[in-house]
Amino acid sequence: MEKAKVARRESKVIDFKETFDIESSRDWVEILKDLVAMANTGGGAILIGVKNNGDPADFDASHLLALDPAQITDKVAKYTGEQFSSFAIEEVLRSGREIAALFVSAIAVPIVFNREGTYTGDGGEQKFAFRKGTLYFRHGAKSEPAATNDLREFIERELERIRAAWLGGIRKVVEAPTGSVFEVVSPKAIGTAAKVHLTETGEGMPVQLLNPNVTHPYRLKETVEQVNKAIGGERKVNSYDIQSVRWVFGVDDNPNYFYGPKFGSPQYSDAFVAWVVKEYQSDASFFDSCRAKLR
Repeated sequence: MEKAKVARRESKVIDFKETFDIESSRDWVEILKDLVAMANTGGGAILIGVKNNGDPADFDASHLLALDPAQITDKVAKYTGEQFSSFAIEEVLRSGREIAALFVSAIAVPIVFNREGTYTGDGGEQKFAFRKGTLYFRHGAKSEPAATNDLREFIERELERIRAAWLGGIRKVVEAPTGSVFEVVSPKAIGTAAKVHLTETGEGMPVQLLNPNVTHPYRLKETVEQVNKAIGGERKVNSYDIQSVRWVFGVDDNPNYFYGPKFGSPQYSDAFVAWVVKEYQSDASFFDSCRAKLR
């Protein structure tokens, strides 16, 4: 976020787009190339509404900030077959102007394009942003086909992530109180047992909630609809409002509110909707405050 606010030039983790037309095939395949390349390289941000010299462009970012992230996930799936949703569209202020920032997270397995990314050039000719079977990474400020070193660095990053996860698990065991008892449960068994009753006492063995499509039934679009329905037209909430709440309050870390499937868009629960509505009813500036904290 901080780099997105102040970066004056493009890099491996920052890319500038002066404009973006959601009706343009060319703009879509070009931004998908950069998004996939960033995810493969370890993450980054695509800043839309910024000139090549880093100055804000004369571009209205409101239609992008209101875009349902599921549309981007669908576009990625169209050209890769992968339901990639590890990204967020946020409002960022640069030199006092509002721009749209597409923050992209790293992935565990590189994404390969399985379909041609074509568009019609100014002269009517067919052009390619990427070819079927290509794997893209960031090379400095460019998104380019993979080289051997890209794959080597990707493997090293993933091994480091796994190593950190292992050490975190070992640390939990070492730091556990004397007399603690550990149980090993097969991943296949988690979620298949009888229904459970959740409490806030911390007692009992943690278990995964059954059927997240029932416990967390709403994607972002449906969440917006549910919140608007509950507040009865007092304010028209959009997807950026919900995303702002999500990032400011770290909703991703609350399993009672948020479920992030491996493939597919994030899902929200009735409890999350109820909490958001309660916060808004207690403070009419709730959404505005969340937006402000992201600037």
